[in-house]
Amino acid sequence: MRMITFLLVGLIVHVVFFLSIFDIYFTSPLVHGMTPHATPQAPPSSRLVLVVADGLRADSFFTLLPNGSSRAPYLRSVIEEKGTWGVSHTRVPTESRPGHVALIAGFYEDVSAVAKGWKENPVEFDSVFNETRHTWCWGSPDILPMFNVFFLHLLGIDTNGHAHRPMSQEYLDNIGLVDTGVAELVSMVEDFFGHDGRTAYVFTSDHGMTNWGSHGAGHPSETLTPLVAWGAGVHNARRATGPQPYSDGFLQDWKLEHLQRVDVNQGILPLLYLNNSEHFKAESMYTNAIQVLEQYKLPVFVSPPSCQMALCRTLIARALEGLAYYHTYDRFFLGCSVVLGFVGWTSYVVLVILKTHANLNRNPSIPSHALVRLSLSLTVVITVFLLIQRSPVTYYVYCLLPVPLWYSVLKESGILTDLFRSAPSLPLWKCFGYFVLVSFGIELLVASFFHRAMLTVGLAVLSLWPFLSGLFGKAKFRSLSWCLGCLCLAAFPLMPVVGREPNVHLVTFAGVLSLFTSACYLWSSRPRTTMHLSDRQQFVSQVTTVCAYVPSLTHSSLQQKQGLPLLNQVISWSTLASSMIVPLLSSTRLFQRLLSIFLSLTATYLLLSTGSEALFPPVLAWLMFVWINIEQEAMLAQASHPLNLHGFPQTSCIGICSPIFYQNMHSGLSTIDFSANIDIAKLRQLKLDDIRRSYFFVFFIITAFFGTGNIASINSFDPASVYCFLTVFNPFLMGGLMMWKVVIPFIIVMCTFETIQVATQLSSRSLFLIVLVISDLMALHFFFLVQDYGSWLDIGTSISHYVIVMSMTIFLMLLSVVTHILTSQRLTLWRHKKHFP
Repeated sequence: MRMITFLLVGLIVHVVFFLSIFDIYFTSPLVHGMTPHATPQAPPSSRLVLVVADGLRADSFFTLLPNGSSRAPYLRSVIEEKGTWGVSHTRVPTESRPGHVALIAGFYEDVSAVAKGWKENPVEFDSVFNETRHTWCWGSPDILPMFNVFFLHLLGIDTNGHAHRPMSQEYLDNIGLVDTGVAELVSMVEDFFGHDGRTAYVFTSDHGMTNWGSHGAGHPSETLTPLVAWGAGVHNARRATGPQPYSDGFLQDWKLEHLQRVDVNQGILPLLYLNNSEHFKAESMYTNAIQVLEQYKLPVFVSPPSCQMALCRTLIARALEGLAYYHTYDRFFLGCSVVLGFVGWTSYVVLVILKTHANLNRNPSIPSHALVRLSLSLTVVITVFLLIQRSPVTYYVYCLLPVPLWYSVLKESGILTDLFRSAPSLPLWKCFGYFVLVSFGIELLVASFFHRAMLTVGLAVLSLWPFLSGLFGKAKFRSLSWCLGCLCLAAFPLMPVVGREPNVHLVTFAGVLSLFTSACYLWSSRPRTTMHLSDRQQFVSQVTTVCAYVPSLTHSSLQQKQGLPLLNQVISWSTLASSMIVPLLSSTRLFQRLLSIFLSLTATYLLLSTGSEALFPPVLAWLMFVWINIEQEAMLAQASHPLNLHGFPQTSCIGICSPIFYQNMHSGLSTIDFSANIDIAKLRQLKLDDIRRSYFFVFFIITAFFGTGNIASINSFDPASVYCFLTVFNPFLMGGLMMWKVVIPFIIVMCTFETIQVATQLSSRSLFLIVLVISDLMALHFFFLVQDYGSWLDIGTSISHYVIVMSMTIFLMLLSVVTHILTSQRLTLWRHKKHFP
C-alpha cells in the first residue's frame, strides 16, 4: 500500500475512532415529546425575580469582613430574617451557558452540548421561562441571546474576577455594589405591585471562580455558588435546632451555624424551601415524580392522595436509574466494536513495519478466497443485526470497520508465521528487553496524564541513558549535558499548574537566558560555519525582540491601573505575526535555521508568560539541541553493527553501510542543509534503537503537553498571560493565544525530530509508523479508562484524555507538515546580484 493511501486510510480510521466517543459517551440524555404535567394547586406566588451574579463565589459572598459586618448587608439581612439560604453545587463545565441551563431548566448540562457552551440552544430543552406568560430580561448581550428569555444578569463580578482576580478589592467591592442594586430592585418591584406579597425572589450565581481568575473546570471555588431565596412561598429564616448535616466547615467560617442551611440538587424539588401546606408539597412532589416517569415511558397507577413524599422520592430515584440504564444500553456493544477496530488497526501497522524491514515470507498462510468469503459473511450478519435493531447510521461504521481491518491483518498472516519460525535466530534477549522497556514507558506516559510527577520520574530515568548505553565513554561532555538537561526539565512537572503567582522577573530572566545561550552558539559556531551578514542582522533583530522589556512594562502598567500601553500592544502583536515568517528568512543550514525558529518562538512565548513557565522553552530547547548531537554519536557507535529491526543481517546494497550515510555522519551536523533533504526511506532500514528514538519523541511531546500545564483543563492557564496583547475579556481570542502558547513547545520538539531524521538518515515513514503504534496503544488504554460514574470532573477528565491522545496522532501528522515547511523552506525578499567572471 502506498504511503499516501496508507495515511488517508489511517486518518479515516482515527477520525472514526475519535467520533465514536461522542456516540458512546456524548449522546444526549434528554427525552422529547413528553406530556407536560402541572400541580392542580394554586401557586404561592404570582411572579419570580431571578437575579444571577455571574462569577460569584460562595465564600466571597458569605464570608464576613474582619469587623464582623457583611460586604452584602441587604442580602445578609434577608438570610438572617426572611429568607432561606444554601449552597448550590454546579458541575463541569463551569461556564456561563451550562450554568444558566442548570438554573432555569433544572438539569445539569447535556454532555452532548459541552463543546457548544457559547452557542444558542444547541439542544432543545424546556425551562421555567418557557412556562411563563410574560418575561423580561436585563444583562450582558453575550449571555441573554443564548436563551431568548428574560432575566437579570449581572456581569460585573465576573469581569472584575477575570481582570483583577477574586481576592482583589475590585471584585469584593463589586459584591457590595450588586447587593445595593438588589435592594433597590426589590424596593421598586414591591412599590410597583403595591406590596401584595405575591413576589418570590431568588439570588444565585452560574459559577464561581478560582483564585487566579479562571473558571470552566471543577475546582470547588468554581462549583460552590451562593443561593438565597425569599418572598412569596419561601420559608422565612429558621433557627437550627441541632447539628446540621454538613461537614465542610462553611457554617462556622461564615458565622451562619445558627441558621438552617439548605443545599439543592438539580432536578429534584427542594421541599425545604417551600412555605406551604403538606398537601401542596405532596402534590408538587407527585408532579415532579410524574415528570421524571414520563421520560421513562411507564404508566403510573398511584393516585395523588395515597402518594407519600418519601414514595415519590423513591419513585424518582428508580426512574432515574432506569433512564441511565437505557441511556447506556448500547455502550458495551459499541465499545467492543471500537476495541476490535483498535486492535486490528494496530496489528496491521505492526505487520507493515515487519513487512518493510524484515526479510520474512510474505505469502499468506490463509487462502485469499476463504478470507473474502469470511469477510462477506460477517458483513452480511452484522448488517442484518443492525437493521433489526434499527440502529443509527454511525453504528454501521463502528461495527463494520473491524471487518476490512482484520481482513488486511489475516491477509498478511504469512509474515507472522515466518516470524515465529525465525524466532530461534533472533536476539531474543534484546527484543524482550526492548519490549519490557517500551511497555513500561507507555504505562509511565499513561500515568503521567493523571500524575504529572511521573514525567519527572521518566526524565530522571532518561538522564541515565548515555551511561547505560556506553555513550558516556565516547562523548563525555554531551552525555553530561544530556543528564543535566533532563534533570533541569524534570523540575517543571513538579511545579503547580494552577494558583501560581505572577513573577515577571522570571520572564525577564528567561529572556536573558535565551540571549545567553544563543550568543554562546553564535560565538562557538564561527570557526565551523560561515554566516552571511543578512543572517547575523536577522539574529540581532530577533535578539532585540527577545530582550524587549514588554512583559515587565505591561504588568507594571496594569498594576498601576494605567492600562495596556499601546506601544507594548503593537510590539506584542507584531512579534506574534512574524514568529512563523521570520525563520523562513534565515539560512536553511541545520543549526542556523533551528536557532532562528527558537528565537522567534521564544519571543512570543515570553510575551504570553507570567512566571516560571517562561523558563520552559529555553530548557527544552537546550535538551533538544543535546539530543540532536548525542543521536549522531549513537549512530556512529552503532554503525559497526549492521543489524536491522529484527536482528537480520542487511542484504541490500544501500543499507546501513551506505557511503552516503558515513559521509554525512563524519562530516558533522553543521554542514547539513534542510533544503537538501530528500526522501531517505531507502538509505537505511530501521534498527531496534529506532524504537527508542520514537519513544523519546512521544515522551518529549507529552512533556511539552504537561510540562507547564494541562491543556485538558482550562484552569491550567492564567488569563493574565495574554495581557501583553489585550486586557478586554474576549474568550475566543484569549483561548487562541493560550493555545498558541501551548503549541510552541510542540513545534520545538517536532523541529528537533525533523532534524534527527535528517541527521541520522532515518526513514520518516517508518519512524512515523512506530510513533503511531505507541500513540494508539496509549489511546486504547484511555478508552478502557473512560468512566461514566463518579463526579462530572472525573468523567470529563477520563473522556478528555482519550480525546487528547486520539487527536494527538492527527495533530502530529498536521504539525509535521508545518515543521517541515518551517525547517526546509526559505523566503527571499531581495536577491543579490551575481557577478560572473
